[in-house]
Amino acid sequence: MSSVELAQASNAAVYASMLTLTLAMVMFAVSFAAGRRRTRVAAAPAAAASSGGGVGTAVLTREEQPDPVMQPGRRSANVGMSLTWLAFLLLLVGVVLRGVWAGRVPWGNMYEFSITGALGILGVFLALSIRRDLRWLGLFVVIPTLLWLGLAVTVLYTEAAQLVPALKSYWLVIHVAAAIICFGAFTFAAATAGLALARGRAERTQGTVDVTGWLARVPSKERLESLTNRVVAFSFPLWTFAVVAGAIWAENAWGRYWGWDPKETWAFITWVVFAAYLHARSTAGWRGSRASWIAIAGWVSFLINYFGVNIFVNSLHSYAGL
Repeated sequence: MSSVELAQASNAAVYASMLTLTLAMVMFAVSFAAGRRRTRVAAAPAAAASSGGGVGTAVLTREEQPDPVMQPGRRSANVGMSLTWLAFLLLLVGVVLRGVWAGRVPWGNMYEFSITGALGILGVFLALSIRRDLRWLGLFVVIPTLLWLGLAVTVLYTEAAQLVPALKSYWLVIHVAAAIICFGAFTFAAATAGLALARGRAERTQGTVDVTGWLARVPSKERLESLTNRVVAFSFPLWTFAVVAGAIWAENAWGRYWGWDPKETWAFITWVVFAAYLHARSTAGWRGSRASWIAIAGWVSFLINYFGVNIFVNSLHSYAGL
């Protein structure tokens, strides 16, 4: 294939993945809508019984109530998961073809990092879904991934070019690969932390852990917080490695390990925020909502490091351009 054909094939694969993700988003939304209708129907008999309904009124015990994760909308959620796997494979093809077209690893500018970052989000979500049922989370992973890809193809797109001298190092693969995995994990953790905050508020408002409405489709606040903690506990050492690898790369490229360049500073701030999250999780008075807010703040810090420094700040790391 010629370079033009490779570029067209890469772009086509990225757009095909976006279309597939859109269909997955619709199916996940259908699953949530079906679950909301079912919880309303299931709540009616229980409400009648609690109000002293007549003889023969059925009282739904906890065991008899439908599983909010498995039923209803299970078929739609299964289709959504299958489409998400397909979108991941299509996006992987797009990223690989971009690298073949450029003749290097496809991480030389913001567009390439963005589509690979979207691949990282889907990869972390799908890898975790192999061991546990995460169909309830699909909608909240697909939406930010679609937005990320939309931004990449509309605002950040640029033709492939040769790497600047500072990027011509094997540390590019090591450092950026770790950062991409961390980005996917941090996005996953931000989604579960946000849901934990919403679920906790619903439980306080309704005065029960068996909430109704769309939040009945997600696990309890405690389970969401535990999942967030596990993902951050996995990704934090990897982010530490990414920061250290970046410092070693900086010494090779510029002759110093650390110079408090804006990107280095924000990478350190992100590290501090997630370290604070892990400390909060081990401190009784800071568990729960406070820790969830810190996890979201860490994800926002990562985004500031990526967008703010690369676009708006004069930095040694601004060579990636748009």
